[in-house]
Amino acid sequence: MNGLRVYTYSEDADAHNDRLVFYSRRENGPYYRWRYEKNIGQWHGSRVHPSDLTPKALCVASWRIVPTALQARLNEHYLE
Repeated sequence: MNGLRVYTYSEDADAHNDRLVFYSRRENGPYYRWRYEKNIGQWHGSRVHPSDLTPKALCVASWRIVPTALQARLNEHYLE
């Protein structure tokens, strides 16, 4: 997926070491927050309003820490 970056929010990473929240952005597009919904067993993405996010607080996530199910969901979301 060209231009896709996956992030963690530095405050989330410190407070919630379980990594159940990720953020994504493709090139100069909008940011999306991805949360694992335990009750339905799926990753759910929602667009983040710019005022709700501090881009400087995002840390680029290594693809290897992104859960396989989320990787598949990102592939669906960002169809090329």
